[in-house]
Amino acid sequence: MSTPFYVSPQQAMADRAEYARKGIARGRSVVVLQYADGIVFVAENPSRALHKVSEIYDRIAFAAVGKYNEFENLRIGGVRYADLRGYTYARTDVTARGLANVYAQTLGTIFSSAAEKPYEVELIVAEVGEGPEDDQIYRLPHDGSIVDEHGSVAVGGNSDQIGSYLEQRHRDGMTLAEALELAVGSLSRDSNGGERTLTADQLEVAVLDRTRPQQRKFKRVLGRQLSRLLEEGGTSASAGETSGGDSSGESSASEE
Repeated sequence: MSTPFYVSPQQAMADRAEYARKGIARGRSVVVLQYADGIVFVAENPSRALHKVSEIYDRIAFAAVGKYNEFENLRIGGVRYADLRGYTYARTDVTARGLANVYAQTLGTIFSSAAEKPYEVELIVAEVGEGPEDDQIYRLPHDGSIVDEHGSVAVGGNSDQIGSYLEQRHRDGMTLAEALELAVGSLSRDSNGGERTLTADQLEVAVLDRTRPQQRKFKRVLGRQLSRLLEEGGTSASAGETSGGDSSGESSASEE
């Protein structure tokens, strides 16, 4: 009778974490930034059918990288949770914190279960508040932990490099055009330092705009509006360089 092959629990969990991280790293990055009037989501995504950024509820949006079928299942579950809670109690009882806790429990259970592979996904759940100080951004890695983020955050691809770039350049009170220009700049270089040009057709952009009069604050930025904002960002960057300001771009990603 052969002896069963033994793997320590610590090694098994480390192997599962490494497997999930490698899958996530193959995904093109998503960048989320606070700006004066809300929160902007920017992803390198040429597809117009398979979204990486979506609305969950009135003031809440969801962004993800990794395997599309896995994070799409999580998105649908989040929408159902929000609709049921809003209908059962009140719309104000649906919060990004509550949704992040639900996602954390789901991802944590899957990650720790030996019966199935870990999800190769990393999520961002964001809620726009009445003012910038009330905004909430949560990042959820593959293992179900929750990280409370402020100002800017990147997931997928070489997110560490992109996050460092954003942390150095992001500031409070940026306009939407300035925040978009910074986000695109962070996505426009690969890990080897080479620069790329990202056009409006290669980007998926959405905002949670606190100034919208309607209850739903989520809006996709498309077509001519996106092209105009990219031009405004480029113009302001050129003006900054002329006056001695520092304006540059860095980082990138890759997706399944």
